Amino acid sequence: MPLLAAAALWGMRGLPGGPAGRKRPAVLLLAALLFSWIGDGAGAFFPSVPELPVMLGFFGLAHVCYIWLLSRDGAAGRFPRWALVFPLWWVLMLVVLWPSLGGLAFAVAAYGIVLAGTAATAARCRPMVAAGGLLFLASDTILACRIFLPEHMPGWTSALVMLTYCAGQGLIVAGVLRTWRSAS
Repeated sequence: MPLLAAAALWGMRGLPGGPAGRKRPAVLLLAALLFSWIGDGAGAFFPSVPELPVMLGFFGLAHVCYIWLLSRDGAAGRFPRWALVFPLWWVLMLVVLWPSLGGLAFAVAAYGIVLAGTAATAARCRPMVAAGGLLFLASDTILACRIFLPEHMPGWTSALVMLTYCAGQGLIVAGVLRTWRSAS
């Protein structure tokens, strides 16, 4: 995520006023990447607390930043009808995972709302951002199954989590920068 943040800053350099010309959106974009990075390294950053709740908290903050950013500075139109799949995804994930969630049930349910919110908000944006939102959702869906239903997930899905996660965040950032360029 630090490399993606550096690439985002580099991509903002050609915008009128650079990052300062889009101060709030630039801060939201970089905050989303920062919170994602802290979520990625939760165990290293906070070794004395349980890792998963910290991850959920920081990734939740990242999604709130993305929702705010995309709804104000990236949205191109109305919610497409196909975005109705996101509330259905949330219900299905809870039905499947609930018996395995234990004390994290409500935290995972709340996280699922902001994760689906990012994907739904991204669906209103250019196709690149929408694809990024879908890949981020796919990444966390696979990860949730790996964490809470490990007996059902083959080992190769670990690499798939990171592939979809990095591609998703990269597409969101690239799509947002492209949107800003076309608006300038």
